[in-house]
Amino acid sequence: MKAVIMAGGEGSRLRPLTIRRPKPMVPVVDRPAIVHIIELLKRHGITEVVITLQYLAAVIQEHLGDGSTFGMKIHYTVEESPLGTAGSVRLGREWLDDTFMVISGDALTDFDLTAAVQYHTQRKSTATIVLKRMPNPLEYGVVIIDDDGRVRQFQEKPSWGEVFSDTVNTGIYILEPKIFDYYEDEQVFDFSSQLFPVLLEKNDPMFGYVADGYWCDIGSIPDYMTASADYLLGNVDLPHLGTELTPGSGIWVESEVEIDRDAQLTGPLYLGTGVRIKAGAIIRGPAVIRESTIIESRATIDRAVVWRNCCRRASRSARCNPPNAGEREASRHDLRGCRDRRLNYHR
Repeated sequence: MKAVIMAGGEGSRLRPLTIRRPKPMVPVVDRPAIVHIIELLKRHGITEVVITLQYLAAVIQEHLGDGSTFGMKIHYTVEESPLGTAGSVRLGREWLDDTFMVISGDALTDFDLTAAVQYHTQRKSTATIVLKRMPNPLEYGVVIIDDDGRVRQFQEKPSWGEVFSDTVNTGIYILEPKIFDYYEDEQVFDFSSQLFPVLLEKNDPMFGYVADGYWCDIGSIPDYMTASADYLLGNVDLPHLGTELTPGSGIWVESEVEIDRDAQLTGPLYLGTGVRIKAGAIIRGPAVIRESTIIESRATIDRAVVWRNCCRRASRSARCNPPNAGEREASRHDLRGCRDRRLNYHR
């Protein structure tokens, strides 16, 4: 089975993070969002993908290459002008000759994709929409299904007075190639607002699969902070890079990390390659300190994400309060008792 990763988004609500990188390349803790998606697909046996590109396409192509580094085979399509979600997927039609999946490259999820595909096959569906129950569905497209799971109605970002369901469209679809019969090459066409209503009107089998697990659409800075915190807190069933400093500390480090014994660290934390934490620095998680960053003496990092090649001084503290960041009691890792002046971690 193949998958299409939608990766053309500009990410205007994530600016300034997306000024020089496309939205799927924004790092979520230890790797770009699109790499999390690639690894999830691989976990479920999908090793050939088509990636749809538009904004800063070369950045993604240069990072992922032909996919061999990730154990994948990657094809690319590039939109010269926006074609809509369905229109952009059609550009890769030459590789999509059997049941295929469409998934966003800028979300964080651990859904059981295998179960979703099995559901699609059992129902002999033309299109299956992967759904998630959300306590506040107002910011999403709501999909109403009947007791058999068949899609009956769509609501695009309804008000509270209009909401009849809490199952929202996650942008993950399992589709049959026959969907291409409904629109032409180079036609601007969207899944949610055009293709799915047509399938509904023609009574083509279209089902909704309500998935368990974690899903977060990284559409804004608060969403980005929430996803980063949830990943660190272990709310997402995805592998961590690096090594835990001591068992149960919740502090994950890469190679060449230096932590002064007088620094105070409270997990969960991620410290990238070459990070230096100096005496008296205080870091409270959930927090991410990416590679080659220096936290100077007496500087404070409080529930924040610090990108690579930064230097935080005592007069400048970083703090953020992402939603749900305090759902799990943090573990404290105080290094003041170490015999050596510095804790050097090398792999």
